[in-house]
Amino acid sequence: MARYIFKRLLATIPFIFLVSLTVFVLIQLPPGDFVTSYAAKASANGETIDPATLDSMRVRYGLDQPMLTQYFTWISGIILHGDFGYSFEWQAPVSSLIGERMLLTLVLSLLTLAFTWCIALPIGIYSAVKKYSLGDYVFTLIGFIGLAVPNFLFGLILMYLAVVYFGQDVTGLFSPEFANAPWSWARVADLMQHLWIPIIILGTSSAASLIRIMRANLIDQLYQPYVVTARAKGLKEVTLLLRYPIRLALNPFISTLGWILPHLVSGAVITSIILNLPTAGPLLYQSLLSQDIYLSGAFLLLLCLMTVIGTLLSDILLVLVDPRIRFD
Repeated sequence: MARYIFKRLLATIPFIFLVSLTVFVLIQLPPGDFVTSYAAKASANGETIDPATLDSMRVRYGLDQPMLTQYFTWISGIILHGDFGYSFEWQAPVSSLIGERMLLTLVLSLLTLAFTWCIALPIGIYSAVKKYSLGDYVFTLIGFIGLAVPNFLFGLILMYLAVVYFGQDVTGLFSPEFANAPWSWARVADLMQHLWIPIIILGTSSAASLIRIMRANLIDQLYQPYVVTARAKGLKEVTLLLRYPIRLALNPFISTLGWILPHLVSGAVITSIILNLPTAGPLLYQSLLSQDIYLSGAFLLLLCLMTVIGTLLSDILLVLVDPRIRFD
């Protein structure tokens, strides 16, 4: 197992390198660059900028260099110094901009993942065991509604209900007095008080899809010959379910960990904008609009890294859950 994990970690090095190159190429595919976007915004506001000024900005930001030169300057700074570059729009190092936002994004994603599994696992098991019962139909209806309603629309509904019926503002992750305060136990407690609404909003659609996955997987296992044999030998139903079919049905369920972590981040962009959450989504969206290549590239690279980590964790959990799986 340790050897497999070590080999997987080594294999991620060239993979991340290729991903970073792909990300850098993709964010440069739109016509123009940051200076072009900056000039267009100034023109829309009735301002005119001298072409010589625009050329000097390109030289200062290194945008006059070939794309490969810009890429190797960026990636070498990350590898050698942990420097993700400089944000053109914010006039600040990228590391200082993404630090707290990525931390809050990771905390929100992990708590949403835990909420999703805590909801999807028992409901999926119940729906499979009580197939075609009234409870199964109710949970199926709720699941389809959760899949059909976009997260941002669900967020708007909750915001409306909170303001109209409870007189509360549910946007943001902090109270006004803690929004820009340094980290302390009081700020952490305030964060926990505000986290439950985005967790519910973001976890609803993911839980709905995982319920259907768990239900389908378990139904496939419940009618296998080994289950019929164990039941015929008098094994208690709860012991039978926990020891055999549920363990096997968990395999595809656990494998979703590879995509659900980045999905929670990338799928929450509009929701984060609506709820005014200080997470990675709004800043990533703004950096893509302004063609701030180093800021957007850092976010996309970290999202890809989360996919790699999630896939590795799912592989490790599969071995622990199902001893039949070997990586020899």
